[in-house]
Amino acid sequence: MTATIEIIARAAITAERHILLARKKGAAHTFLPGGHVEFGEPAETALARELQEELGIVAEIGRFLGAVEHAWDDPQGPNHELNLVFEATWPGLDKPAPVRSAEPHLEFVWQPLDRLAAANLRPTVFCDILPRWLAARTGSGWSSTLR
Repeated sequence: MTATIEIIARAAITAERHILLARKKGAAHTFLPGGHVEFGEPAETALARELQEELGIVAEIGRFLGAVEHAWDDPQGPNHELNLVFEATWPGLDKPAPVRSAEPHLEFVWQPLDRLAAANLRPTVFCDILPRWLAARTGSGWSSTLR
């Protein structure tokens, strides 16, 4: 097995102090919508493509919020990813409403920004830094679970 670092573009889609989270059906944890950046693909383009695939929407990709480096082990072995997080808007969305997944293995939930830990959000550092990044309105941040 070749060790790799995956680059993931993720979206922070918010409405009325809630954030949209994804979960693989049957999983105990959630994550921000988005997915892998392909070789040679800009992160914003990858995120727009992934949101179209996952949600069937044409999202507007906004400002870069920050990056989170994350590493963990699972039964298949070690994992290492770099999450690039952008604000994204869903045209016409003005309040948290039920979301239908365009992919059969995913489901989506709205979670209050002040209760992210209750959704078992991964990486867990998002629970603390996402509300701060969104409130800052400027700049970007960095975090790592490798420390």
